[in-house]
Amino acid sequence: MRINPAPSSTRRAHRMPFGAERDADGFRFALWAPAAERVELVLTDADGRTHARALQRRDQGWHGLDGVQASPGARYAYRIDGGLLVPDPASRWQPDDVHGASELIDPLAFEWRDAGWRGRPWHEAVIYELHVGTFCAARSYAGVEARLDHLVALGVTALELMPLADFPGRRNWGYDGALLFAPDAAYGRPETLKRLVQSAHRRGLMVFLDVVYNHLGPEGNYLHVYAPQCFHRDRHTPWGPAIDFDGPDARWVRELFIHNALYWIEEYHLDGLRLDAVDRIVDTRAPDLLDELAACVREGPGAERAVHLVLENDDNDARRYRRDAAGRPQSFTAQWNDDFHHACHALLTGERDGPYMDFGSGADTDEQTGAGPLEYLARALAEGFSYQGEPSRFRDGRRRGSSSGALPPAAFVNFLQNHDQAGNRAFGERLHHLIDDEAMDAALAVLLLAPAPPLLFMGQEFAAAQPFLFFCDFGPELAQAVRTGRRKEFERSARFADPSALQRIPDPNDPATFARSTLDWNCLEQPAHRRVLELHRDLIALRRRLIVPLIERIGAGGQARTFAQAGLTVQWRSNDDRSLVLVANLGPSPAALPADIRMPPPETHILLRTPGEPARADWLPRRTVCWAITRP
Repeated sequence: MRINPAPSSTRRAHRMPFGAERDADGFRFALWAPAAERVELVLTDADGRTHARALQRRDQGWHGLDGVQASPGARYAYRIDGGLLVPDPASRWQPDDVHGASELIDPLAFEWRDAGWRGRPWHEAVIYELHVGTFCAARSYAGVEARLDHLVALGVTALELMPLADFPGRRNWGYDGALLFAPDAAYGRPETLKRLVQSAHRRGLMVFLDVVYNHLGPEGNYLHVYAPQCFHRDRHTPWGPAIDFDGPDARWVRELFIHNALYWIEEYHLDGLRLDAVDRIVDTRAPDLLDELAACVREGPGAERAVHLVLENDDNDARRYRRDAAGRPQSFTAQWNDDFHHACHALLTGERDGPYMDFGSGADTDEQTGAGPLEYLARALAEGFSYQGEPSRFRDGRRRGSSSGALPPAAFVNFLQNHDQAGNRAFGERLHHLIDDEAMDAALAVLLLAPAPPLLFMGQEFAAAQPFLFFCDFGPELAQAVRTGRRKEFERSARFADPSALQRIPDPNDPATFARSTLDWNCLEQPAHRRVLELHRDLIALRRRLIVPLIERIGAGGQARTFAQAGLTVQWRSNDDRSLVLVANLGPSPAALPADIRMPPPETHILLRTPGEPARADWLPRRTVCWAITRP
């Protein structure tokens, strides 16, 4: 925990060149609308009186008005060329959702009382991903705040909130955000989100936020009306038009997204961001958007306190995570490591659909690489990426990834489940719904004691019975398109060869789909769920006591070997002549150790977990995991 005990307070605001900013003379309004001839500010005060004033047309497509007398809480919108009323794309809050007027917010009105907080070092990270709307029945920031003590007792050190940018309707994962600066009103007012962050910091918890910079949501985004230059005419993502970060008007497009990153970190005092699917961001400039954004964060708030930037990047681009001579990240801190998840999932479930076709199944091996899920898992543990330039069958033979062996384990966030890996399944099953308890326990022992930062998905820690389904709340036309598209995604799967099976896939727009995904905390009264919770707590406590002190000392590139059907050993060396050693048999049958692999001496063990007969020097029972710290 990195917070001074003495109480102190401060007020925080991130100043932006656009949006509504309070100054000494009132409010300044600025809108980049290069395709609009005329823009009017339509302002409704607390008494319900509405006034319209023309914004002055300025250089480079800007429209602005200074010194407007208004009070926080007033509603405002922009009228474009005498017709459509649109919200402010830099709105700080949307009380009436994405199509309604914006509300004037004075960020300096909130008095922060965590001025002593300087964050936590990355090697201490144990991350807990959650969706505010389904984390608990309260469905609010306040509801999450009420359960922070549970997370502290669990041993996690960071909350990761799924995206909060204002989305259409009352239910959404958050990846359809249309107004990037407005935390969604479904969960509470901006100050309640700030109180959540402040309460987390008081308990020594970091708070990260998922942000989406590769596209904007399909409903509630009006930029195409007055700033179509934001979107590339020829590039597309699976979720909509690609953002044009390298076109002739890219300067102000880039500013919108870079300021958004700084806004969340500074105005909401967040400890970091996770950038979603950056492989879908195309930018041919140098530095590209990601490098420029990382530099702005490192040279800005990151120069004063610990701020961590994490990517989701299907390209496995190792250069993003390079360290300097002192071992500090030069740009981004880490990447979500889908390879670890896919390899482990394929090994334990035997599934081969979708991305798992790249990781084999059981004893099967990849025809092009000769590797199976066990080999891919061992490589992910030792070197980070399983795919470091090999061709991917799932991607029609395209080579994927780059060499990651020169990176430390801390550059990779590993997980057994997250929102994608459950929610992108037709019925939202979590991993513990698909495999037996022994297999799940063994996988947890690998995840939580490996030197890479682990991530848990909400409810995992007590084996939640609830699925995590895909849900949204669109208007009728878009809702039908999403419903049809969702079912079409699974047509190629053998599991859904029967059309009637497709019809059983839950409707994302049905409120019941959302309700089914909400965690039931009452299950903690049941012994089976308590057992899983205690296992998580024990393993995380062991990590904190014995693994965390080693992580900063572990250099790049571990050494891995595999044996039998599901046996592996990995060794990571530290700069003080110690080694962290894993020897495991993740399969359902015993495995003989090869002659040149032996169990570490018992006195070096920090964990020996076996559900059956005792392990021997040359023999591992099923689902056995041994961790040791040894010296030469």
